[in-house]
Amino acid sequence: MNKLIVCATWLAACLAASGAALAQGWPDKPITMIVPFPPGGVADTVARPIAEALGRELKQTVIVENRAGAGGATGIGAASRAAADGYTVLLSLSSISILPEADKILGRKPAFTLDQFRPIARFTADPTVLVVRAESPWKTLAEFLADAKARPGVINFGSSGNYGTMHVPMEMLKASAGVQLTHIPYSGAGPAVLALLGGQVDAIASGPSTVAQQIKAGKMRALAHWGEKPLSSLPDVQSLKQAGYGATFAQWSALFVPTGTPDDIVSKLRAAAAKAARDPKVVETITRAGSPIEYLDAPEFQTYWDSDAKLMTEAVRKIGKVE
Repeated sequence: MNKLIVCATWLAACLAASGAALAQGWPDKPITMIVPFPPGGVADTVARPIAEALGRELKQTVIVENRAGAGGATGIGAASRAAADGYTVLLSLSSISILPEADKILGRKPAFTLDQFRPIARFTADPTVLVVRAESPWKTLAEFLADAKARPGVINFGSSGNYGTMHVPMEMLKASAGVQLTHIPYSGAGPAVLALLGGQVDAIASGPSTVAQQIKAGKMRALAHWGEKPLSSLPDVQSLKQAGYGATFAQWSALFVPTGTPDDIVSKLRAAAAKAARDPKVVETITRAGSPIEYLDAPEFQTYWDSDAKLMTEAVRKIGKVE
């Protein structure tokens, strides 16, 4: 028994030493930032300036790798299986909190679990915005919902995939307003936005940064948003809460690493992320896109994430099984 204790102690010491050695030399090669959605969406809009700023702080290239599919589950699942050595990080949206519960409802093994990730920082936290084409017949939220009630299931909406951050808020609106809308899933926010512009779908719920420029260009019209307070990028757009509907939803973006990543590496990443969030170029780029920085460091973000994950789990259970 004493020999077993000695061996276990020796092994633990070796692992700690190897982790410390790994952290001391980190990073000595490029870092991969997995973005689980195609280019053109909120995650990609945030990821690219953040990756560039992190690279400057860490003195290494941070390569953005878009791994789209299954509403984000493909890329998030890949990140969950990556080595916990600091050379793979994940820039995810709030869909990370939704997808495991959705998999359970669909009767399949989750592609990942939340305890496989350790949070580094939150960068943005935007309410989704309900938008339609500028030439559509609906000038207001009231007109849109009245038409939806008059023609159940005829009006459709696009999303980034089943149970994604463009799908869940629309299901929440449907339940709150008592309307039927037909869901058409795409592989990401970018394709869904193009589908709206091309007339393949009637509406989408998207983060402001994805649609703000299209609204300003007169190609889209915003009818409402899922926030608790006015949007700085769209100050004249009412919230669903103001309109009398109890539906709120935040599409946040945040950086994660696989659980087990050494503390020293996590500390370096947190410090670099904090500087990246304050970088004038990052702030200007993301704010111009319509998504102001709403930074939270790891401890505060963990508390926020725990609370948000609970709310999202409850929302997905209410939605139920979606094929």
